[in-house]
Amino acid sequence: MPDRIAAHYERHAHAFDEARRKRFVERGWLDRLLLAVPAGGRILDLGCGAAEPIGRYLIDKGLRVTGVDQSETMIALSRTRFPRHDWIRADMRSFVPAYRYDAVLAWDSMFHLRHEEQAALVTQVAAWLAPGGAFLFNSGPARGVAIGCQFGEEIYHASLAPLEYRAIFEELGLLELGFAPDDAATGGRSVWLVRKEH
Repeated sequence: MPDRIAAHYERHAHAFDEARRKRFVERGWLDRLLLAVPAGGRILDLGCGAAEPIGRYLIDKGLRVTGVDQSETMIALSRTRFPRHDWIRADMRSFVPAYRYDAVLAWDSMFHLRHEEQAALVTQVAAWLAPGGAFLFNSGPARGVAIGCQFGEEIYHASLAPLEYRAIFEELGLLELGFAPDDAATGGRSVWLVRKEH
């Protein structure tokens, strides 16, 4: 099921983009993330979609954005909207960055990966972050798999347990800045914010 996620978003790219531009529930968390980012800093957005509303918000803040997404249509929309930034069609699991980043986010994206793939991606992100850089992502509130429905199709979500994420953070030198399980302000998402200490 996770390997069908890319095809799902490509099929529904325009419908997703239209719906996505109408809601911006993550703004408060983005503002917290940006506290760790210097002026003009570099941000990596994993699962960037068509760069609305997150990409636009970050660009309007004067930041340099690299977006990664598997949907060719959504990457093309991002390039059309913000041609001065970097939009890369790639799988976040195999992406090779050209820079170290001041912040990385995986909003509504990393939770489409299997448990072991999420653990591996957190490890990769820690290596991609500059010292003091921050990582913002979503999970579920507990370990498990959930099959949701989007555009009339089943869509896979998975989560490690909070203790499992925290064990990975400790091993990698990531300091937990915030965790909100079932955060009502974001429509019930569980949200993590961590920072690389060194």
